[in-house]
Amino acid sequence: MHKLPNGVTFFERGWLSSNNVLIQDADQALLVDTGHWTHANQTASLVASVLNDRPLTAVVNTHLHSDHCGGNAFLQSVYPSLHTFIPPGLAAFVDDWDADALTYTATGQHCPTFSRSGSLSNGDTFTVGHSVWQAHSAPGHDPHSLVFFQEDDGILISADALWENGFGVVFPEIEGVDAFDEVQATLEIIEQLKPKIVLPGHGAAFTDVKGALARAKSRLAQFRGSAEKHAMYAAKVLLKFKLLDVQRIKYLDLCAWANAAGYLQLLQTKYAHASDFDGWVLDLCKSLEKSGACAINEQYIVNIN
Repeated sequence: MHKLPNGVTFFERGWLSSNNVLIQDADQALLVDTGHWTHANQTASLVASVLNDRPLTAVVNTHLHSDHCGGNAFLQSVYPSLHTFIPPGLAAFVDDWDADALTYTATGQHCPTFSRSGSLSNGDTFTVGHSVWQAHSAPGHDPHSLVFFQEDDGILISADALWENGFGVVFPEIEGVDAFDEVQATLEIIEQLKPKIVLPGHGAAFTDVKGALARAKSRLAQFRGSAEKHAMYAAKVLLKFKLLDVQRIKYLDLCAWANAAGYLQLLQTKYAHASDFDGWVLDLCKSLEKSGACAINEQYIVNIN
């Protein structure tokens, strides 16, 4: 594995929380992404385990899905002088805190209200020590997402634009917005950057970037060939994320939650016309059970990690 330079710490988390990257020098300490809100104490403990009594000075979010910025509010309470920078696309909705526009209502997820100090856009840089990190637009999974590249050491913080085995759900496609071309363009940008090591939003760091890109392009081709395949993948991801959050939930309560999640309503309406909604949710749970991702136990749906 390509060794990370001094001052860069990669925290690999579970799938409920995004991974975090702590970048520090003698004067500043910056955290890229903060994980899920229910894991905020753990995020703060991980940061403190490296910084000891030194303060965290800044948070940078790759994008504003709840598993990447859910810890922002808690860290702002722990470090009152903390600066928080987000991509610019949804900045006004953070300032006014519009949960609908931020898609937390549509995904059926929660993110505690936080404030921002500013935004980082495509081409912007931040410098820690002697290392310069540049932001690159990475739409597809999220239209406003950024990735960060440090050229000297060839380090890419890829968020959900590239994992070792794929990439995140292409959420604009759920809304009927064509975004597979954006996924392709983002993969091409990553290929042009030629990173030596990728620190993804989920899963382990990896150095076989060529292999990961090939797998991502293959997955993208499958989704292009079958919109329904992507839709069912998206629906199961949303359900699995809920199960990761609650671990155990009554089937009727899961259906009530799903009925309030706009993305699941859109997916069911467009791709499962013949099914009643609750029956469709049960079918998805059965599919997750078959893959070993959950267990259906009488009236409960139980997460299996």
